[in-house]
Amino acid sequence: MPETKFLKTKPVPLEMHKVRIVQKLTLPSLDERIAINTEAGNNAHLLKNEHVFLDMLTDSGVNAMSDRQLAAMMAADDAYAGSASFYRLEEEVRAAFGMEYFVPAHQGRACEHLLCELLLKPGQIVPMNHHFTTVRAHILKKEGVLEELLFDEGWEAQSECPFKGNIDVDKLRQLIAKKGRESIAFVRMEVGTNLIGGQPVSLENIRAVAEVCREHQLIYLLDASLLADNLYFIKAREDGCQDMSIAEITKQISDCFDIIYFSARKLTCSRGGGMCFRREEHYQAVRELTPLYEGFSTYGGISVREIEAMAVGLSESMDEDMISQGPIFIEEMTRLLTEKGVPMVTPAGGLGVHIDCSKFVPHVPPNQYPAAAVACALYLIGGIRGTERGTLSEDRDENGEEVIAKMELLRLALPRRVFTLSQIHFAVDRIIWLFEHSDLIGGLEFTDEPKILRFFFGKLKPVDDWQERLIEQYRADYGEGL
Repeated sequence: MPETKFLKTKPVPLEMHKVRIVQKLTLPSLDERIAINTEAGNNAHLLKNEHVFLDMLTDSGVNAMSDRQLAAMMAADDAYAGSASFYRLEEEVRAAFGMEYFVPAHQGRACEHLLCELLLKPGQIVPMNHHFTTVRAHILKKEGVLEELLFDEGWEAQSECPFKGNIDVDKLRQLIAKKGRESIAFVRMEVGTNLIGGQPVSLENIRAVAEVCREHQLIYLLDASLLADNLYFIKAREDGCQDMSIAEITKQISDCFDIIYFSARKLTCSRGGGMCFRREEHYQAVRELTPLYEGFSTYGGISVREIEAMAVGLSESMDEDMISQGPIFIEEMTRLLTEKGVPMVTPAGGLGVHIDCSKFVPHVPPNQYPAAAVACALYLIGGIRGTERGTLSEDRDENGEEVIAKMELLRLALPRRVFTLSQIHFAVDRIIWLFEHSDLIGGLEFTDEPKILRFFFGKLKPVDDWQERLIEQYRADYGEGL
């Protein structure tokens, strides 16, 4: 992508799109936010969207569609079986990934469910760079074992390493030697790594892991939900890839894998998901399961309108101007916060900005959910909804003890083409103020704690009156303004 130069003004990220449809936002008053947060049990997932000003909870299913996607939805072939819309999507999948076989599913976690049903036996190990919450739940439900083989620098929140999502190949070889090939169900690579700051994986590392998998005849599986951001980072950061097109990088990645699955809610700015297979036996086995759990194999639980949007969105994901918008906004917001001393995950990754809450509120112990507490505080002072990615996102062990996360992050997602720079600057203002008064933030404790994926539905309360003290300071500085 050619560099855009500014000679007379300060450089800013330049959007390569224009806005054609808008949605009105409202910012509830401070008193309203206090009551709303309490009713939601201090859980951002339980807030109603109408009570949120800037929704940075996720990029899943909330990226802005293009005009071409919206137009394609009107031309959908509304058929239960054999829809022309499916075959258009299948053609785009083959063009992007070079795999013959494709099965749609209603979203990424549905793919995880079907693939675990097919490939995982009780007691088997799934090595990976890092888990995602739902894939971990599916593996544990099948009585499987996760082995995270992220290389050591991946756990460092602040570093200069451009690809912190890489698998440590030596650790993978050691695991195979120790446990035996037969004990391993498949090797999973996630690009980029959602829960450690959207950090990317290098093409070199993808190839190195593929070589180990071929050597030991192991199934190599790619979670491509965040592939678009990762493609941009490979082209921008990796030696030897700057002159490659996005389509060429995609093909070189896909050539390494036996199975690729993705959430279209992320990858294609639509809704749905799908699985690509290199081997016909895997395709046939999953296609038999699909009608049982999802729907007929040419719609997979998705409306044909979304299938049309997926097809266009996958094609647009090969456009560097489109896939660069998210990362450059994230980099800019990370820069603005870092310059003011806010501890951020660096280098900036994909999906969103990530606040290192272990340093933002070092006085809050991990078992009082520091990142969740910062998330609550940010909603109270700014109506901004983010996602806790730390100890709260873990589940307790078999003895009921807390599993302390290795990283304690607050993720503020920046869905593609959704937020303006003025909204980014509003969020930056509130975060900087909150950091300057972070000593006022305290911990949280559960009042209602589900056993599985507790961060979705659990309710919490402050351990003391810290929210009242924080609000008192906010009123002193901001007055009664929103």
